[in-house]
Amino acid sequence: MSTRHTIPALAVLALAAALPAAAQDLQIDGAGATFPNPIYSKWFSEYNKLHPNVKINYQSIGSGGGIRQLTNQTVFFGATDGPMTNEQIQAAGARILHLPTVLGGVVPIYNVPGVSGDLRFSGPLLADIFLGKVTKWNDAAIAKENPGASLPASDVTVVHRADGSGTSYIFCDFLAKSSPEWKQKVGVATSVNWPAGVGGKGNEGVAGLVKQTPGSIGYVELIYALQNKISFGAVKNSAGEYVRASLESVTAAAAATEGKMPADFRVSITNAPGKNAYPIASFTWLLFYESPKDKAKAKAMVDFMRWALAEGQKYAPDLGYAPLPPSVVTLETEALKKIKI
Repeated sequence: MSTRHTIPALAVLALAAALPAAAQDLQIDGAGATFPNPIYSKWFSEYNKLHPNVKINYQSIGSGGGIRQLTNQTVFFGATDGPMTNEQIQAAGARILHLPTVLGGVVPIYNVPGVSGDLRFSGPLLADIFLGKVTKWNDAAIAKENPGASLPASDVTVVHRADGSGTSYIFCDFLAKSSPEWKQKVGVATSVNWPAGVGGKGNEGVAGLVKQTPGSIGYVELIYALQNKISFGAVKNSAGEYVRASLESVTAAAAATEGKMPADFRVSITNAPGKNAYPIASFTWLLFYESPKDKAKAKAMVDFMRWALAEGQKYAPDLGYAPLPPSVVTLETEALKKIKI
């Protein structure tokens, strides 16, 4: 009697021992940019439904923090909206792969009591506001770009990021291309010395501060303006057109990379040519070591990236992001082979 029960039990143990490693539960940690956090949260959730044994845990701490944690190898992957510099890549101690995931637009958001219509901003005007040179909402420089707008005589309160931020990198990249003074005095980086204003943590923090501070102006990724129902302005592009951020206008900015994408995917598309191009647009990147120590996690993340580059792109428009151009997807699919699994 006991023998008949023992055989199935042994068979079960043997079967358990023979299960492939792929079925083991994996938790993969990543950290970085707040700019793509809404789409990454959606992606990681949807991928987990397809692969219940793979849980991707992402901390939205800002691009600077993501680069730092990747370099310290406290996370498996990082995320940034500002490409790593050559110095940062050198500090990482091994080859890093930048993989674009989606495109987004950074928008100037504002809370100006009495102003109901959309305001318009040029790059030089935004630079002067964030340099602290334009301090009143009815300043002649703002009025000139917004004829007919009823602008109050109230103070301008500048809100910027307090943390290392790819959103700041994109915004500063555009301002540096628009204003020699900005380029010289402030420059382009994920963290800069802001000449004026108060700081908020993450896109969420900047959106919150602007929403609760009358007379304020800040900058966030488009989805944060839409989710918080905050007014955002049209921005003058290189063709002289005032364009609002949208799926179409961000996609138009990406057209500038057609046939010109560098092999390492580190590219700037701010102030891109084209009548319909939104000028403060950017790719956002996931960062991986090319030769990671944990091969099981590497294999899972390569599979995730293949899914994100194909099926995952369809989730982008509803969350305010533009899908990658097909030509970029083709290049990335090939680049994934560089990750040693």
